[in-house]
Amino acid sequence: MKVQVRGRNVEVTNALKEYVEKRLGKLVKYLDLIEEAQVTLTVEKDSHRVEVTIPINGIILRGEENTGDMYASIDLVVEKLEKQIERYKGKLYRRLGRQNTEVKAGDNKKEEDGPQIVRTKRFAMKPMSVDEAVMQMNLLGHSFFVFSNADTEKVNVVYRRKDGNYGLIEPEF
Repeated sequence: MKVQVRGRNVEVTNALKEYVEKRLGKLVKYLDLIEEAQVTLTVEKDSHRVEVTIPINGIILRGEENTGDMYASIDLVVEKLEKQIERYKGKLYRRLGRQNTEVKAGDNKKEEDGPQIVRTKRFAMKPMSVDEAVMQMNLLGHSFFVFSNADTEKVNVVYRRKDGNYGLIEPEF
């Protein structure tokens, strides 16, 4: 597995990089389709955050942990990813290759008045079912997910409700 490790406000030492590669390498035993992973290590005051993104044929596994120790954060995020893989392993194998998602960070634009758009994400939307969209939303750990509905061929949004269920927003013309 190819692991790309980046640091923000922290120098990525060889020991730290090797530890990340060793821990993430254990995920392959759960899902042998993992070819690459992007890891971002961030230090802000006493907070050590680790973000891991693993693209697998268009499906994205993502985990994020924040503790006072970088090594503890790495361990916790790997545990979180292991649980995600175990929980969705059957669904992942059935649905792999049906969606290709690309996320790109946009330019920061400053405006003088009101709220600003500080990040833009772009991704290719391939048609998927509502169930697939819910699974992708849960894998990403987001509270909503925008997708192209395979049945209606329109852009829809699924979201997590406070009662634990899901909602679907469809356009009406």
